[in-house]
Amino acid sequence: MAAAAAAAGDGGGEAGTTAAWLRGTSLAVLVLQNASLVLSIRYVRTRPGQRFRPSTAVVLAELLKGSAGFLLLVLQHRGSVRQALGTLQGALWGQAGDTLRLAVPSLIYTLQNNLQYVAISNLPAATFQVTYQLKILTTAVFSVLLLGTPLSRTQWLSLALLSMGVALVQAEQGDGTGAAGTPSSPLEGPPQSYAVGLAAVAASCLSSGFAGVYFERLLKSRGGSIWLRNVQLGAVGTVLALAAMAATDGAAVARDGFFYGYTGAVWAVVLNQAAGGLLVAVVVRYADNILKGFATALSILASTAASVHLFGFRPRAPFLAGTAMVLAAVYLYGRPQYRQWQRQQQDEAQQQESGSSGKSPPSKDKGS
Repeated sequence: MAAAAAAAGDGGGEAGTTAAWLRGTSLAVLVLQNASLVLSIRYVRTRPGQRFRPSTAVVLAELLKGSAGFLLLVLQHRGSVRQALGTLQGALWGQAGDTLRLAVPSLIYTLQNNLQYVAISNLPAATFQVTYQLKILTTAVFSVLLLGTPLSRTQWLSLALLSMGVALVQAEQGDGTGAAGTPSSPLEGPPQSYAVGLAAVAASCLSSGFAGVYFERLLKSRGGSIWLRNVQLGAVGTVLALAAMAATDGAAVARDGFFYGYTGAVWAVVLNQAAGGLLVAVVVRYADNILKGFATALSILASTAASVHLFGFRPRAPFLAGTAMVLAAVYLYGRPQYRQWQRQQQDEAQQQESGSSGKSPPSKDKGS
C-alpha cells in the first residue's frame, strides 16, 4: 500500500512537473512569436527595394494554418488520413450551417491580418505593440455583450488604466517627438503615415475583439474539436483571402507574379503568422489565458528593447509611462482569473492527494 501510494505520488509529481514544463515552454515560445512577428513585419515592410504584397502573405498564412490544422486533426485520429478527411467532410458539408457561421470570424481575421500589415508598416514596432493591447478592451466589451461575461471592479479599473496608458503613448507619438524609428527620407524606405497606422491598429483591435469572442461563443455553443475548427477557419479564410487579394492587388499580382518581392525574411514572416493562431490554441489548451497576459507584457518589453537596437527607436518619458500603465493594466485584468486558476489548481491537487491516499485516514502527526 505504501509503495502504491508512493508510486501514485511520484506519478502526480511527474504530472505536475510536465504541466509546469509545458506552461514554461508555452510562455517562452509565445513571447518569442509575438515579439518576433511584429519586429520581422516591421523590417520587411520598411526596408528599401521590392516590397511584397501583404494580401499574398495573408493567403499563404491562411493556407498554411489550415494545412497544419489538418495535420493535427490526422494525429488526433491516430494517423488515419481517411478518418480525418471523413470528419472534415462531415463538418464542411454535413454541418453547412456551422461552416457559414465560421465564415464570419474567418472574414474578420482576414481583414485583421491585412490591417496588421498596414499598421506595422506605418508605426514603430514598440508603439504598435503597446497600442494593440486595446484589443483587451474590445474583447472585454464584446465578452460582456455577447457572452454575458461578468467583469470585476478591478478589471473595469484596469481597462480604464489601459485606455489612459495607450492615450499617453499616442499623445507623445502623435506630436512627432517620439516617432523615431521611421524613415527620415524616401531613400531610407517607403513613406509612412502615422495617422494611417493608428487607424489600422484601431480597426484591427476592434475586429480582433469581436472575432475572438464570436469564435469562443461558437465553440461553446456548437462544440467540436478545436483543430477541426481551425481547419474550417483556414479553409474558409483561404478563400476569403484570395478574394481580398483579387479585389485589392489582382492586377499587380497578375503583372508581377504572386511571389513578387518574396525573400527568406518574408517567408519567415508568413510561417510565423501562420503558427501564431495555432500557438494561441495550444497555449489555451495546455496552459491558461493568464499565461497569454504575461506573454503579452514580456513581448512588449522585448519589442521595445529590440526596436532601440534594430530601428533606432528612442522611447521618451511619456512613452515609458504609458507603457508602464499598459503593463499594469494587463496584470490587473488577469488577476481575478489568476486567483480562479489558483483555486482550480488547489482543488485538483486535493483530488489527486485524496485519490492517492485511498480510504486511509490522514496522519495527524505528519509534518508540514
